[in-house]
Amino acid sequence: MVPTTTIRRRALPWSVIIGLGLALVIIILALAAPVIAPYDPMRMASGPRLSAPGLTHLFGTDEFGRDLFSRVLHGGRLSLGIGLTAVLTGILAGGLIGLIAAFSGRVIQSVLLRLIDVLYSFPDTLIALALVAFLGPGIGNATLAIAISLIPFYARVTYGLAAAERAKPYIEAAQLAGIRSARLVRVHVMPNITQSLIVMGTLGFSSAILSAAGLSFLGLGVQPPSPEWGGILASGRNYITKAPWILLFPGLAICVTVLSFNLIGDSLRDLIDPRRKSPS
Repeated sequence: MVPTTTIRRRALPWSVIIGLGLALVIIILALAAPVIAPYDPMRMASGPRLSAPGLTHLFGTDEFGRDLFSRVLHGGRLSLGIGLTAVLTGILAGGLIGLIAAFSGRVIQSVLLRLIDVLYSFPDTLIALALVAFLGPGIGNATLAIAISLIPFYARVTYGLAAAERAKPYIEAAQLAGIRSARLVRVHVMPNITQSLIVMGTLGFSSAILSAAGLSFLGLGVQPPSPEWGGILASGRNYITKAPWILLFPGLAICVTVLSFNLIGDSLRDLIDPRRKSPS
């Protein structure tokens, strides 16, 4: 087997360090939310309605007197869970389709690629919206819709990576030796494309979180009173002048989370393939 493409051994750039640091803090806060959240995120009248941020309520309260700090912490668990589930599902399903297209006959390859191209021509958010409108609102349907919307992207990426590996001499030699395609993919191809798929999964994670927040903002994702960043934004838009903190803190949570994973993904992509790095 040809050695896999490895990340160059050198000092990590500052963008990776910052991205990893922010992502680690976000993940720890989300996982520890039941312990560090001072109030039940769905408990009404935890404090005065639309109370400004202070010592008692760090992020203030919403229109029902619920503690916003607790809701943002628990919302991180939902948002990260939806994003992780959707990306893993999209990579597994899309990766399988891409590998089948790369190592199948011309007819199957042509059909799969045309189908992928048609679906890939639509924005993933539009696909997710259409699916949720058909399946109905809810956390499970929203997660499934986001995962399906990511499949064309990962199928196309996997096909490109696998097709490039298939054209290499060592694959041709293995095929001439009578090694079956399934073994070729498992032993030779997958180790060589896994790093790239991980990087693309990191970038897709940000897209999945934004899609989840967008669906919840439109009332098609996680349903009230469950705390989710997009849902909190939706409930606070009517109080943008009276209580702007209801929009400020979940909005910052979304921005910081997306930024952290984009920094990680972009930097890892540059480390794996330095030719993609933009000139300084």
